[in-house]
Amino acid sequence: MVMKVRAATVDDSLALASLAGQLGYAASVHEVESRLRGLEAATEHRVLVACLEGGPLIGWIHVFISLRVESEPFGEIGGLVVAEGQRRTGIGSSLVGHAEEWLKARGIETLRVRSRSTRVDAHVFFQQAGFSMSKNQRIFDKRITLDS
Repeated sequence: MVMKVRAATVDDSLALASLAGQLGYAASVHEVESRLRGLEAATEHRVLVACLEGGPLIGWIHVFISLRVESEPFGEIGGLVVAEGQRRTGIGSSLVGHAEEWLKARGIETLRVRSRSTRVDAHVFFQQAGFSMSKNQRIFDKRITLDS
């Protein structure tokens, strides 16, 4: 199996949407395409995909630079998914490695990831990839009504 990692393009929207669904985040191809167009224009964001040579897209990672008033800039994984049946083969580690290289080239020394408390397999993966838990937190969302 020869794998290639490259920048995502809008042509990857169908595969990205399908893989996001495997993670539990249902999104239409149109929604993913629209979001990807916005991310392509943002220099502090990068979406990378893993493909089998001559074959399908089998994983993706979204990494971005987070700017905060109270702390040094850091990289954060916004999403990471590897296709079912392709997990535990090194694809996720390769995608994380490419994200780290992208961050290094921008002078960023820390990579952070948030993982739902129920994703025990993901926690094991991240710990094996060299991440350590730095805090336990709760995330609160509030919907904002947009005027039409």
